[in-house]
Amino acid sequence: MNINDCVLLKIDLVNEGLKKGMQGVVVAIFDKPEIAYEVEFCDDQGKTIEVVALKPEHLEKIDA
Repeated sequence: MNINDCVLLKIDLVNEGLKKGMQGVVVAIFDKPEIAYEVEFCDDQGKTIEVVALKPEHLEKIDA
């Protein structure tokens, strides 16, 4: 995955208010201590709900 890729959340993140199936955008990539993607999730009006770092297995790249 790359920055600005659209992704689909594959798990619920209850503490962050995010549900499986929500779409987000990769805004940063980390490689240490392990690969992770910082993803921004927004509501229908474009307001940020949460920005969270996630492991690759928790995301699926989708076509926008």
